[in-house]
Amino acid sequence: MVGLDPSRELSIIFQIAKKSLINKLLILSPAALLLGYFAPWAITPILMLGGAYLCFEGYEKVHSLFSKHHDVPVEEKEAVEVITPEELEKQRVTGAVRTDIILSAEIMAIAYSQVTGQPIVNQIVVMLAVAVFITVAVYGFVGLIVKADDIGVHLAQEKYGSATRKFGRGIVKFMPHFLSILGYVGTAAMLWVGAEIIAHGIPYTSHLLHDLEVALAHIPALAWFVKALACAIAGLVIGFIVEKLVILAKQIFKKKNAQAKLS
Repeated sequence: MVGLDPSRELSIIFQIAKKSLINKLLILSPAALLLGYFAPWAITPILMLGGAYLCFEGYEKVHSLFSKHHDVPVEEKEAVEVITPEELEKQRVTGAVRTDIILSAEIMAIAYSQVTGQPIVNQIVVMLAVAVFITVAVYGFVGLIVKADDIGVHLAQEKYGSATRKFGRGIVKFMPHFLSILGYVGTAAMLWVGAEIIAHGIPYTSHLLHDLEVALAHIPALAWFVKALACAIAGLVIGFIVEKLVILAKQIFKKKNAQAKLS
């Protein structure tokens, strides 16, 4: 939402939520059911590709944190494209939906794994129920977070009692810090989840994670933290590799285009 018109926040969230629900209902749920029936072996590789994408997104965010203060060369500044607020909004929605579909695929795959072997009607009902519940819960919470500062401003009005006004001002002061923390947590979660998806798709690394949990089973909180940290670090490495592959692919594509134009 950064850089976008505050009055458009709920509309943007609704757009993303609507597309997320459509993707779950019309694409991901049927795909999970069909793959589970005709090609169950394909689900894991597809999820691993999604995990690699999440690692790439997480690495890009981490990289931008450390590179955003660097001076941009003059020639790059001149090449910056100026876009309208409508175009920026469209770009943000597209990017959010692209990331959402990866996470949604993982959610629907997990949901399908819980109903494997049950009658097809039960599978369909569960998949559709999960799709609706997850979308409403997640984006309802996102909407509440985004508009929390407006709620705080409303509660801080003079027409309310001193305790309510104080609570409202507290919300307004707290939300910037909360959103900043949420950004870091979200990036870490992207790396962690992406790497763990990939790890569970490879028998060797899956066993390593299991052995790690068993070794620290007497301290559950430490076991969780160490596993999450290991996955996040692995996610950074995977994201770095994916980024280099993407850059290489772009260079090859540009080179082929240039050769095609010359010929």
